[in-house]
Amino acid sequence: MKPHSRRIAPIAIAIFFTVSAFAAPAKPARATNATTLSSEKDKLSYAIGMQIAASISNSIRPVKDDVDVSTVLRAINTSLTGGKTALTIPEAQATLKAFGQKMQVRDAAQQKVAAQAQQAVAQKNLAEGAAFLAANAKKPGIKTTASGLQYQVIQTGNGPKPKPTDTVKVNYAGSTLDGQIFDSSAKHGAPGVFQVGGVIPGWTEGLQLMNVGSKFVFWIPSKLAYGTQQGAPGGPNAMLKFEVELLSIGK
Repeated sequence: MKPHSRRIAPIAIAIFFTVSAFAAPAKPARATNATTLSSEKDKLSYAIGMQIAASISNSIRPVKDDVDVSTVLRAINTSLTGGKTALTIPEAQATLKAFGQKMQVRDAAQQKVAAQAQQAVAQKNLAEGAAFLAANAKKPGIKTTASGLQYQVIQTGNGPKPKPTDTVKVNYAGSTLDGQIFDSSAKHGAPGVFQVGGVIPGWTEGLQLMNVGSKFVFWIPSKLAYGTQQGAPGGPNAMLKFEVELLSIGK
């Protein structure tokens, strides 16, 4: 990441006689010689079956442990051939409604567990980040700003300092508390170009401390980084480290 109806609803099946009509299958299709398609009718029938499978596979996948595919196929066969179904339409409606309610309860429970796990990670990261910054602040050459941003000057340049409205070109590497690099200009094969006021607060503040030609190391507390943002490097409330070289200021 850079610093920046009442009837049972039928499954709609659009049958197109082109390869592009088929939705991508959940798994790569496996060729089989078990079925011989000796006529155009056979081929069309088989193609329709493949299209039905492709259309419903994504719908079934989340509830695959609750569904028996052979029973699904039996119901399709009975319904399409005009046979007597094992369930009436009202019974089928009631079954689907009950299952939907069951899924809602299940999903709510899973979301609660996930939220609790996320909160635990957030608290752990916050504590570890605070402990690191407290110890880091005591080291020689480490400066701490009023906001809590920590930095160390590795090289001082002679150029101007950027303003929030400026666009800058930088070499950078971002890492988490355990040293894992999650993003870098080297990874992208070129320097990063950012608007000073359009990145995370720690970068916005830190870049304005640098002259063009400077190299700094920033230790950015979570409140100046991504906070509790989902999918953030290092997880919620993670403190981040950035090594930054300010190459130029653009217009």
